[in-house]
Amino acid sequence: MGGLKVHIRESKEKNRNFTLVPIILIGIAGVLTLVPHVTATLVLTNTSFVPALPLVPGPQKVSVTMGIIPSGAMTFSRTHEIQMQTDLEDARWNIQVMVNGIPAARQTAAGSAAFVNGALISYPTNYDVSVVVALDGTVPASAGPEIGLMKAEEIDNSGEVVPGSVVTISRMVAVLTVQVTETSTTPATTIPSPPPTEMPGFSTLAGIGALVPGCLAAGGRIHGKNCHSSEN
Repeated sequence: MGGLKVHIRESKEKNRNFTLVPIILIGIAGVLTLVPHVTATLVLTNTSFVPALPLVPGPQKVSVTMGIIPSGAMTFSRTHEIQMQTDLEDARWNIQVMVNGIPAARQTAAGSAAFVNGALISYPTNYDVSVVVALDGTVPASAGPEIGLMKAEEIDNSGEVVPGSVVTISRMVAVLTVQVTETSTTPATTIPSPPPTEMPGFSTLAGIGALVPGCLAAGGRIHGKNCHSSEN
C-alpha cells in the first residue's frame, strides 16, 4: 500500500508540471508582446539644392542630412533598413554614415531606389548617428507641377513600412514658357515716285511754240546780213 501511495503522489506531481508548462509559455509570450519594437525616427536636419530653387527641367543635385533619433536600446534595429526613393531620372546616390561627427560606413547606388542596412547605423543610444545623402539626377521635362526628390522610410524585417518613419522631400517645378515671334510675310508695297513738277503757266508745248518764231527771226537776220555783204 505504501508503494502505491508513492506512485500516486508522483503521478500527480508530473501532471501538475505538464499543466504549468503551457501557462509559463503563455506568460512569456505575453511579456514579449509588451516589449516595444526597436524603431527609430528619421529627422531632416539639413537640405540643399544645386541649382537653387525653383526646380527646372535638367540636372539637379540634392544634399540631405537625416538624423536618427532612437526609441529603444539602440539607435536603429539591425534587422531593419532605410529605403530611399526618388523621381529624378538617372539618379546616382552617395550615402555617408556619420557617427559622432566622424565618417563611418559609405556606400553608393544608382537608380530610383537605394537602401541603408540597419547594421551600418545600429549603435548604442549614447552615439550620435546620422546619414548624409548626396543625390544627383535629372528633373524630367514632363515633371510637374511637383516632383518627389527623395522619400526615406524604415522597413522592418517583414518588408513592411514602420509607421511614423516616413520622410518626404518634394518641390514645385517651375513652368517654362516659350514665346514664339511670328514673322510677317506681307510683301512690301512700292510707292511710285511722283512725276516732275512743272512751273505754273508753262508747258512743254508752249515753250517749243515760243522758241520757233525766235529761231526763224534770228535766221532771217543772219541771212539779211549775208546778202548785204555780198552786194558791197
